[in-house]
Amino acid sequence: MRSDNIKKGIAHTPHRGLLMAAGVSRKGLDLPFIGIASSFTDLIPGHCGMRDLERQIEKGIHTGGGQAFIFGVPAVCDGIAMGHDGMRYSLPSRDLIADCIETVAQGHQLDGLVLLSNCDKITPGMLIAAMRLNIPCIVVTAGPMLEGESRCQKLTMIKGSFEAVGKFRNGEIDQNRLLELEEESCPTIGSCQGMYTANTMACLTEAMGMSLPLCATSAAVSSKKKRIAFESGIQIVNLVKNNIKPSNIIDKETLTNAIICDLSLGGSTNSIMHLLAIANAANIDLKIDDFDKWGNIVHQILKLDPAANPTMTDFHNAGGVPALMKNLIDANIGIKDKNTVSGLSVYDICKNAYVNTELIRSYSNPVTKEPGLGILYGNIAPDGCVTKISGIDQSCYNFEGVAKVYDSEEDAMYALENDLITDGDVVVIRYEGPKGGPGMREMLAPTSLLVGKGLGKTCALITDGRFSGGTRGICIGHVCPEAANGGNIALIQNGDKIKIDIKNRTINVLISNDELESRRLNLKPFEQKCKSGYLSKYARTVQDASHGAIV
Repeated sequence: MRSDNIKKGIAHTPHRGLLMAAGVSRKGLDLPFIGIASSFTDLIPGHCGMRDLERQIEKGIHTGGGQAFIFGVPAVCDGIAMGHDGMRYSLPSRDLIADCIETVAQGHQLDGLVLLSNCDKITPGMLIAAMRLNIPCIVVTAGPMLEGESRCQKLTMIKGSFEAVGKFRNGEIDQNRLLELEEESCPTIGSCQGMYTANTMACLTEAMGMSLPLCATSAAVSSKKKRIAFESGIQIVNLVKNNIKPSNIIDKETLTNAIICDLSLGGSTNSIMHLLAIANAANIDLKIDDFDKWGNIVHQILKLDPAANPTMTDFHNAGGVPALMKNLIDANIGIKDKNTVSGLSVYDICKNAYVNTELIRSYSNPVTKEPGLGILYGNIAPDGCVTKISGIDQSCYNFEGVAKVYDSEEDAMYALENDLITDGDVVVIRYEGPKGGPGMREMLAPTSLLVGKGLGKTCALITDGRFSGGTRGICIGHVCPEAANGGNIALIQNGDKIKIDIKNRTINVLISNDELESRRLNLKPFEQKCKSGYLSKYARTVQDASHGAIV
């Protein structure tokens, strides 16, 4: 065992003494040392219920014959960090989380890890750490919250709060109704109810075989989630005893399974960046072109909130990730039979899965023949950009409008709040990329305001920042190269015509190359916004979104 490096032999008498001071018994010293990397915090609804799950995991580890150790890692809630400087820290926290887990696991020579996660950047951060360490690991995502309800209206965090702000500003609802929606939209603990980043990454983690079946969709408040946590504790000991590492689970084919699932379920645009970063940590050759390749093949067979009314609860009841994968396997759409941390293969898990085909469509009867996500190229984004096709009305697949350009999210929000954006406008928000932000803030506030104000089908939004998985409408993010690196998005001017063609995956400002180069001569060098602290270090080392925004 790795942990023998700190507990075996005469020379490690002091180490054993310190471990005994922490409560480890003589018998416990002979067991595998299993860390529980917990992202518990009272600050985040997706994480404040983790104390119960920690106990269940710990019980499972001891039942399986291991010695459990809980340690904490940071967690940022994108919903709470949204719309202010705090959002600059969300994406950088992904790499901070990976560093924290690597440090603790290596410093104490842990034999295995249970990674207790839930929200946006925490799950990919933990998977990056798992690939770096390559010791036995299993992920437990803490589960989605239940949907809210008010006046017999089904509510989710996006439609019940973020988009309600736009409706209030537009005069569609009064302040009393706004307060009712605010209070009722998030009724329980858990990650937000739709196919946003947290739940997308939970589903892809399960699809990659790094968590137990139905872990992604089991509600945070359910007893099933507690049982999955307990069983994960037992299983990590088996993984350690059999020396089954993340590299035995995740490879190019596994990541391809995740890409296919992502496109078929209409996941968050953030997932592309995170899968690229996970691949990088594992030294697997995955590129943004791989998403583009499968995007020309895969149809969307599931549509959840925010693009439709069904929620994660409905997805779970319809069969969850095993059901989605079963339909893809039955249609022979590239899903490979890979090992999983459960001890069963993907095909073993999926072959007898229950499928409600009214929600999880058969491949011959898709929601749309378009994928959930798309990679666009053009003179605005020579290195690519990302859109959530599942959130765009088909009538808007070919959109042409006039640019209104803003050098920060705050400037764009001011324009939206003061009715300076009208039908036919293309809102361009730049200098919000990984380097320029710094931190690549999510633009859920402006995109939700556009929808709430009734502009979701008549305006577009383009940014070198990113979007929440809750975004819907004609929204194009992750523009590369970003403005801070001299990308062409920095050269767009007010009044320029912009054409977005979803079918042909193109995005262009309708001016000549000579005009672009003429404007480049007058482009001022970018001056970094953060001069000190973590974000300053992050901005100096981060790569662009098309390479996973890795540092």
